[in-house]
Amino acid sequence: MSNNNQNGGLLGGLVGGVDNVLTGGEKANGQGGLLGGLGGAVGSTTEGLGKGLNSTTRGVGNAVGQTTEGVGNTVGGVTNSVGSTVGGVTGAGGASKKNDDNAFKSYANEDEDASYVDYDAFLDPDFSPSSFANSLVLATNNPNDTPLDLSTPLSKVLFDAQEVDSHIDLLTTRSAIPLLTYTKEQTEASGKIISEIDNQVKSLNESYKQLEKEVIQKHAEADEVRQVASRLWETLKLGRSVGRCLQLGRQLEIQHAEISSSASATTTSSNKKEDHRALVRCAHTILSLREILDKKAPGEEGHGLDKINAIKSLQDNVIGPIEKSVKNTSEQIIREFSIGSASGTATFAQSEEVKARTISAAITLYLISPVTGTKPDKWTPLLLLQILEVYLRNALQSSVASLARSLATLPSLDRTLAEISSRCQNIIALEIILASTNAPAHPLLPAHKHASDKSNLLQPLLAYLETGSLASYFWRTMASSLATRVQEIVNRGGVSARTLKTNRNSVGEAIRECVIRGTQPPSTVATAKGKTPKGENEKSGGWDREVAVMVSSVVGNLGR
Repeated sequence: MSNNNQNGGLLGGLVGGVDNVLTGGEKANGQGGLLGGLGGAVGSTTEGLGKGLNSTTRGVGNAVGQTTEGVGNTVGGVTNSVGSTVGGVTGAGGASKKNDDNAFKSYANEDEDASYVDYDAFLDPDFSPSSFANSLVLATNNPNDTPLDLSTPLSKVLFDAQEVDSHIDLLTTRSAIPLLTYTKEQTEASGKIISEIDNQVKSLNESYKQLEKEVIQKHAEADEVRQVASRLWETLKLGRSVGRCLQLGRQLEIQHAEISSSASATTTSSNKKEDHRALVRCAHTILSLREILDKKAPGEEGHGLDKINAIKSLQDNVIGPIEKSVKNTSEQIIREFSIGSASGTATFAQSEEVKARTISAAITLYLISPVTGTKPDKWTPLLLLQILEVYLRNALQSSVASLARSLATLPSLDRTLAEISSRCQNIIALEIILASTNAPAHPLLPAHKHASDKSNLLQPLLAYLETGSLASYFWRTMASSLATRVQEIVNRGGVSARTLKTNRNSVGEAIRECVIRGTQPPSTVATAKGKTPKGENEKSGGWDREVAVMVSSVVGNLGR
């Protein structure tokens, strides 16, 4: 081909996608809009002019590309008013571009009518190069021939490429002036857009600076003030909590001093009485301190107190030792509980004093029993139940041991049975006192915990021991432990065993009288007897079952 075809071949390799422009539109008097083919068109005219136009167009294209890219980035960040301005400025350019595209399409249609290139096949979205090559090979060869002739389909492909190259040369040659005109119009439109956008950007920058000055800086200052106020509030809350704990700690020291001073005064002067009510006051103060110190979650009153050295010292040197002392004092009062001796020499005033001290000790242990780690509906006054169980166990152990010794030496049996009946009377008196004492409201437990079925201090103990009466529990437990002791005496034999067998009837009667006497409450507390749950046993025939169990545990194991 001519020199124009060679130049067109180079341009065809650079702009392979120009085929899509060659389909459509009417002829537009020699005007088009294809920027990529400008160099090839000018090259087909003259070599010198082609080089000039190529250089000019490339420079203009680069300038337009850089300009429009910057404009596009700038336009993306401005307000809707800028978009309206750009739309008004670029309206003419868009219309010109549309006319140029129509001109290209008209040229393509004109040349396509005389061309044998199948443009529809190449423009098909589903076009596949491998399928097209396969169809060319099959069209020019017999599938059964070996080897295949590939020169003919290759020549057709090359000829089609040259034909397309010739069309590109022709179109770009005719459209050189419209391309330059189009580029000029786009450059002018870009300049107008930039000038309009510059004003908008300057206005936007000024507005942002004013906004930064009036809002952002003030917001930063306000945030600092907020942080300072928040930290001051946290410090104030922590200081109040520390102050309240220290005040309660001082109050606890004073209340504990009342217990100590009253105890020492009691030992030195018989006219002064021990202030056992100070135990209950100490218990309430300890609960108030627990209520603060145990609430360690964020936002609660005790949050952060564990980091204060004063609170640590308060817990180690004041709260802990005093709580232990109050607990030990209350447990000692219950362990030493006794209304009177077997002879009943205790006066009414003495019995009332013992009763009041026992109630104070029981309430104190009820209140200071641990709450954490248990569900409210499953909570029990553990400290109170444990010391009451210890009291009953001590009475049982001493009674079983003394009765076993007396059965081996019968002359001491009467004195021992009197002591045992006295212990049982003390247990009945304790049962009456607990039944008549309402359970105090626990500050750390829900209100529904203090229901009617657990309104006194006796019910938790009966549920803990799984019995209906403390006296019945005492006799039945002692009978079960006494049977083995009697068997030991019989197995050893000797004078003790023979004497015990000989006097079995008198021993059985003495034990029967002991049980009946022991189940009678002391006269000083008999007025409160009706409040005890053991009244059910009296309604069902007294204590016959307990008498039978005790007599059988001794006499029944003596043999014949």
